[in-house]
Amino acid sequence: MHFSIPETESRSGDSGGSAYVAYNIHVNGVLHCRVRYSQLLGLHEQLRKEYGANVLPAFPPKKLFSLTPAEVEQRREQLEKYMQAVRQDPLLGSSETFNSFLRRAQQETQQVPTEEVSLEVLLSNGQKVLVSVLTSDQTDDVLEAVAAKLDLPDDLIGYFSLFLVREKEDGAISFVRKLQEFELPYVSVTSLRSQEYKIVLRKSYWDSAYDDDVMENRVGLNLLYAQTVSDIERGWILVTKEQHRQLKSLQEKVSKKEFLRLAQTLRHYGYLRFDACVADFPEKDCPVVVSAGNSELSLQLRLPGQQLREGSFRVTRMRCWRVTSSVPLPSGGTSSPGRGRGEVRLELAFEYLMSKDRLQWVTITSPQAIMMSICLQSMVDELMVKKSGGSIRKMLRRRVGGTLRRSDSQQAVKSPPLLESPDASRESMIKLSSKLSAVSLRGIGSPSTDASAGDVHGNFAFEGIGDEDLDPGIVYLSLD
Repeated sequence: MHFSIPETESRSGDSGGSAYVAYNIHVNGVLHCRVRYSQLLGLHEQLRKEYGANVLPAFPPKKLFSLTPAEVEQRREQLEKYMQAVRQDPLLGSSETFNSFLRRAQQETQQVPTEEVSLEVLLSNGQKVLVSVLTSDQTDDVLEAVAAKLDLPDDLIGYFSLFLVREKEDGAISFVRKLQEFELPYVSVTSLRSQEYKIVLRKSYWDSAYDDDVMENRVGLNLLYAQTVSDIERGWILVTKEQHRQLKSLQEKVSKKEFLRLAQTLRHYGYLRFDACVADFPEKDCPVVVSAGNSELSLQLRLPGQQLREGSFRVTRMRCWRVTSSVPLPSGGTSSPGRGRGEVRLELAFEYLMSKDRLQWVTITSPQAIMMSICLQSMVDELMVKKSGGSIRKMLRRRVGGTLRRSDSQQAVKSPPLLESPDASRESMIKLSSKLSAVSLRGIGSPSTDASAGDVHGNFAFEGIGDEDLDPGIVYLSLD
């Protein structure tokens, strides 16, 4: 998750006394909470008591006298690096101390009192699930409430997650982020003050082999089936006319498992699709559509006068990646801290093993770059769990003093309508022999020179390979 403190505010004291500096903490570019230096110092001291000083990153020291504007900006930068380092640390970032601090700060900043409310959560097929929650309920609480309403077994809850999405006027869905343990879903969605933003329940794993666990249960099967039908209708899963005919026939027979077995063989099954954006692959400023799934990033593109093409970048061949942000300067060419800033430009860059001895950087410029990075990290985590012989099956974690609220009447997952005829403009895939190593890409430097260590995500699933192991990385798409 990407934390930033892009700006500060001078605010009056609670009793009209001296002013103080407030730091705006943003998550994925959206204001999450507003905190003071003393509050962050208190968090640091609590973490130090629990985990020891040698585990924590450096915290900006106190100052005896008032800070100059330059010192305020310097402290802001130091605090931003501190919060990012803590969040990225597996031990500190998952600690209840850190997450509860951010949840309290979010609720206080948005001035939302603790009370019982109704929260609408959507399934992938648009079905609405209305759950009764507290405004102070964290993400796991809300997920459990949705599972209870649907009668999803406890041991399958970990296979699903809540996502914050933006629903456009044409019905298209744009993923904002996966809701995390440090936030309150009700506060997160209502603080955006727009009906476009929704919370959606969707499966949270990438390897289709785990579908077997989900399909053992009736509710799990229905959720997976509804999501797959929706993804096909949206064009996220690539289907030929013949495959579409077979799928529709299985729908008519209400053969949900057989439907899913066939869908598993289709390109982009279980992928998340992002909005159209720009990449430097295979040339600068190339319009692409990025999808994430099956341990890869897929870039669909069309160069002038050429067929639609797809470049597949395997996660195991990404040595590392980073997300960077920049803000265009105003026309004057200068900008003071926190003033006159334009829209933030986000880039995801990953270093890719193009051949046995050649690493190359590929850059994607997209407002959803952080979400793409989160997908990469979760795919790596899943690969590492599988490599160690573990399982993603998670038993429901019972909190101390917590109880799972079961609804008196469960809500059934509605069966989606039959698939519509395939859109003739959609293009199916024909594989041709072509290697990524033949494509010219623009290098952007190395992490050691362009970014600090805290900005780069190392990939523990990275695998060295020989040229003979490189399978075709490009497929061409054409009408079928």
